Amino acid sequence: MYRDPEAASPGAPTRDVLLVSAIITVSLSVTVVLCGLCHWCQRKLGKRYKNSLETVGTPDSGRGRSEKKAIKLPTGGKAVNTAPVPGQTPHDESDRRTEPHSSVSDLANSLTSEMLMLSPGSEEDEVHEGCSRENLGRIQFSVGYNFQESTLTVKIMKAQELPAKDFSGTSDPFVKIYLLPDKKHKLETKVKRKNLNPHWNETFLFEGFPYEKVVQRVLYLQVLDYDRFSRNDPIGEVSIPLNKVDLTQMQTFWKDLKPCSDGSGSRGELLLSLCYNPSANSIIVNIIKARNLKAMDIGGTSDPYVKVWLMYKDKRVEKRKTATMKRNLNPTFNESFAFDVPTEKLRETTIIITVMDKDKLSRNDVIGKIYLSWKSGPGEVKHWKDMIARPRQPVAQWHQLKA
Repeated sequence: MYRDPEAASPGAPTRDVLLVSAIITVSLSVTVVLCGLCHWCQRKLGKRYKNSLETVGTPDSGRGRSEKKAIKLPTGGKAVNTAPVPGQTPHDESDRRTEPHSSVSDLANSLTSEMLMLSPGSEEDEVHEGCSRENLGRIQFSVGYNFQESTLTVKIMKAQELPAKDFSGTSDPFVKIYLLPDKKHKLETKVKRKNLNPHWNETFLFEGFPYEKVVQRVLYLQVLDYDRFSRNDPIGEVSIPLNKVDLTQMQTFWKDLKPCSDGSGSRGELLLSLCYNPSANSIIVNIIKARNLKAMDIGGTSDPYVKVWLMYKDKRVEKRKTATMKRNLNPTFNESFAFDVPTEKLRETTIIITVMDKDKLSRNDVIGKIYLSWKSGPGEVKHWKDMIARPRQPVAQWHQLKA
């Protein structure tokens, strides 16, 4: 019996079956390879896209030419002359730089988006709240001594993250320089208008100052907020004993500012709540209570009351005040005041809280102030943000009174 040699034996795969299997195998392999390439491309493209979104920090504005001021000190140690050396600092605008934490320009462009994006109780807010009572900014300066000319050189460079002292949400800082214990003779920098990150770059010379007397002095720097119509507000201070500094060459320091030792940092605290009602276009300010207020009277007490000013674009709109609490450094007020503030005007609105000491025989004394707006210090900005993020809900917070 004849058998076809190409005929398949029982149970053996046919040629067509093998061909179909090979095609399926190749197709699956190609699919797997293409899928892998697709993921690889996505990862690569994703990395490139992510890198393209990274932003570069705002560069520092150009520094101005340095300015020198000299004070000649003969052997007796008295100042006889102060004269600036030619060379002027640039206009204040050139010294401006963007402040990433306290500037309102870093917030979202529209109030609506801000209200949607703000999340109450975020970790960032908690960090700001923890440091709001301690952070007074910092200052950079350098100091050195010229042995041949018997001259001590102090250069005030710049400051960063200064707190806002004005109701407009900024400050006009300048620096006083002393060589303690002598406070009679001092030198001062120029005032930098509306600047929380000022650049001075001013050099001061204490001429005719023997080295053996220099090492007995303490370099004392006091940063103040200039006020044309009232007393300058202290911002913070730094002191460094010169016997602990290597004066053979110019040494540069970054120092955190501390509360001024004149007692301005211990004015007490005020607890208040804010509540914003978007439908009624109103802000309700509730003055709750105060604690550890500074004694303003001879008897070691005060007669406090609270004034509340509503400001719009740096103009006074409306004023309210609480009742006076006689002889009480820890008064409870529990008084609420409502102000009409449309949503579109919130950005330019500031609420000034002033704790006063009532005096029948003379002018009432200011115990301390609080500025609440988008442009105040970290603690005040946090309270304002929480008010917007929680509409129709009173948000209470303690605030440190400032000079």
